[in-house]
Amino acid sequence: MTRTRVLLTGAAGFVGSHVLRALLTQTDWDIVAPVTWRHHGNPDRITSATDGVPDWPARLTIDRVDLAAPIPATAIDRWGQIDYVLNVASESHVDRSITDPVPFIANNTALMVNVLEYARTVRPQAVLHMSTDEVYGPAPAGHAHAEWETIAPSNPYSASKAAQEAVAFSYWRTYGVPVVITNTMNIIGEMQDREKMVPKTLRSLLRREPVTVHTAPDGTPGSRFYLHARNLADAWLWLIANTEPSAYSDGATRPDRWNIVGEREIDNVSLVYLIADAAGIPADDVCIRRVDFHSSRPGHDLRYALDGSRLAAAGWKPPVPLDESVARTVQWTMAHSEWLV
Repeated sequence: MTRTRVLLTGAAGFVGSHVLRALLTQTDWDIVAPVTWRHHGNPDRITSATDGVPDWPARLTIDRVDLAAPIPATAIDRWGQIDYVLNVASESHVDRSITDPVPFIANNTALMVNVLEYARTVRPQAVLHMSTDEVYGPAPAGHAHAEWETIAPSNPYSASKAAQEAVAFSYWRTYGVPVVITNTMNIIGEMQDREKMVPKTLRSLLRREPVTVHTAPDGTPGSRFYLHARNLADAWLWLIANTEPSAYSDGATRPDRWNIVGEREIDNVSLVYLIADAAGIPADDVCIRRVDFHSSRPGHDLRYALDGSRLAAAGWKPPVPLDESVARTVQWTMAHSEWLV
C-alpha cells in the first residue's frame, strides 16, 4: 500500500521544522521538502527535526527548489503524487518588511501563487496554508477576532499574508483547489530566529541588559496569545485527520478557516518575567525599558487576539500549555546557546 505523501514548504524554517518533526514522529508519511537556504532556512533545523527518527532518510526528500519562481515540471515529476500540501514558507519579520517592503511582498505573493499553481496541477486532498492573526490588524481591548472578520493589515508583512489568503480564496473558488487557511497567534519554540521576542528577551536577560517592551502611550504593554510551534503542528495533523476541506462545488461560500490559539493571553511584561523565571534569573535582576510603540514602531500593532472557540468546539486543544512551552524553549535554548549568537 502506498504511503501518504506530503509536500512541506519551509521545512528548514523555524515553524516548518517543528511541523517536519511532527510528521516524522507522529505519522508514517513520506515528506518532500523544497528548500533554497536563501532566507532564514537553516539545515541545522532539519538535523534537529530528524534526530532520533531512524527511518527519516527513507521518508524525507529534500529538494533545492525556489518556490518564489514557477515550480519546474522536472521537480513536479520527481515529487510524484502528493496527498497534502502544507504551506509554511513565507518571509515573516515585520521590521524587515517595513524597511524593505517590495521584495518582501513580492516573495510572499509569488510563493503563494506558485504553490497554488502546483496544487492545481497535482490535485492534493488538501492545501493547508499558514496565515497569521496580523491580517486582521490590531484587536481592541477585550475583543478577539473570529474567523472571517474584516481583513485590515497594518504593515507590509501582514498585507503580504492577507494577499496570500486572497489568492488562495480565488484558487479555491475558481479552480477547486482544496484550500484550508489557518490563522495563528505569535509562535514560540526552540530554534527560533534570535530577532524574535523569546530569544531576543532571553539574550538580554542573560547579559543583564534592559529588555525593551513596547507599550501604549500610557505604559500599557502589548499582549499576545503565544503558541508553541509544536502546538501548531499538532493542530494541523488534527485538522487533516478530522476534517474535510469545504468545496465551492458543494455549495460552500468560502474555504475553511480555523484560528489556532494559545490557551491564554499574556502581556509582554509578564512574558519577560516568565522567561526570566524559566532561566533562573531573579525578578529583581530584570530591567524593563518601556517604549511607546506608536512613535518607535510605526506599522506595528499593540495587541493581537484570535477567537479559538471554533477549533476548540470541534475537539482540538493545545497539548502543551504556555508555561511549559516557555520553560522548554528557554531551557533548550540555554543548552544550545549557538541559537542566541
